[in-house]
Amino acid sequence: MALPVFENDEYKPPVWKSYLYQLQQEAPNPRRITCTCEVENRPKYYGREFGTQTRNFRLYYDGKHFVGEKRFESIHDLVTDGLITLYIETKAAEYIAKMTINPIYEHIGYTTLNREPTNTKCLPALRDIQAEPQCAEDGATPEERLTSLVRRATLKENERIPKYEKVHNFKVHTFRGPHWCEYCANFMWGLIAQGVKCADCGLNVHKQCSKMVPNDCKPDLKHVKKVYSCDLTTLVKAHNTKRPMVVDMCIREIENRGLMSEGLYRVSGFSDLIEDVKLAFDRDGEKADISVNIYEDINIITGALKLYFRDLPIPLITYDAYPKFIEAAQIPEPDERLESVHEALKMLPPAHCETLRYLMAHLKRVTLHEKDNLMNAENLGIVFGPTLMRAPEQDPMAALNDIRYQRLLVEMLIQNEDILF
Repeated sequence: MALPVFENDEYKPPVWKSYLYQLQQEAPNPRRITCTCEVENRPKYYGREFGTQTRNFRLYYDGKHFVGEKRFESIHDLVTDGLITLYIETKAAEYIAKMTINPIYEHIGYTTLNREPTNTKCLPALRDIQAEPQCAEDGATPEERLTSLVRRATLKENERIPKYEKVHNFKVHTFRGPHWCEYCANFMWGLIAQGVKCADCGLNVHKQCSKMVPNDCKPDLKHVKKVYSCDLTTLVKAHNTKRPMVVDMCIREIENRGLMSEGLYRVSGFSDLIEDVKLAFDRDGEKADISVNIYEDINIITGALKLYFRDLPIPLITYDAYPKFIEAAQIPEPDERLESVHEALKMLPPAHCETLRYLMAHLKRVTLHEKDNLMNAENLGIVFGPTLMRAPEQDPMAALNDIRYQRLLVEMLIQNEDILF
């Protein structure tokens, strides 16, 4: 992927701090001491270094030796890591406590190279384009030679893509070879599990630094391996789109050739072919072919869209917002109920809310063809209620009772999409 060019030497490589690395080099190495007597009931996976004087720690074995979260191939590695940690955290306790005070995070390659480029020379603000329709031709780049109309359309399209906020998906990680934290620029010490790595963008930081990193994850496609079962915000940020491409492409295909189809969304497509569509999106992304030449039955496309929503790890109407939506649906007075639903929508993450808005507008267009497809808002509510929202941990009876409110909510969202969004 081409990186943006920054003027005035805006990007400067970080200066990695070596103090903790030097301390690790100084840390004592373990020395094996063989037990001179035979220890009764000695576990078979420990050698003769297993003695009776070991105190002050708990050692476990499940195929690997481990203490706490760390698992080691051998006792030697476990002790080596322990000595490094003890030495560094004893010698540099005050230094470690202050590591997060002056971070370099805003100046490192991750944030700087992902910043929006400042092409002030080629791309004037939208309000200035009409005033300055002419662009100098001498030495102009292909982008500068675009007509005013095309440039205006391009800028409007770019403006339509919101900058969604996304938290980093940090996982404990073992780094092979020396690694430095990309938040504080300090060495990540130890042999294994030295820090955490964002599974979506690849950012490497200390565990304690991860609590300070802002919610500015920009997922990299090399880390986002699939489309289905992928967090919705992660997917749209990775592809730099307003909505998941599955939603846009399926709805476009349905509206092109399926709005008159009887029982649209209610009639099921062939499950094996729906699975084929899923695999096509996971494999090819926006290049997946779901045209009539490949899938003649429109119910396969509707089935693939419903499957996408069912497979979301966090439902379109999120677990956090779910109780508020159910409470709103139980309000008997229509205007008050509508106002409460409007407030509940504010709890949704921006990418979820935008996708829900787009879906409801589509479903409203489906209801305009009710005479042909026999699908009104109530019928679509029955289909999409359990698809778009799932109760967080709840007993089966309560979940069963919520189904009627789920249906009512989707019906309300369809009928009032122009008011609520």
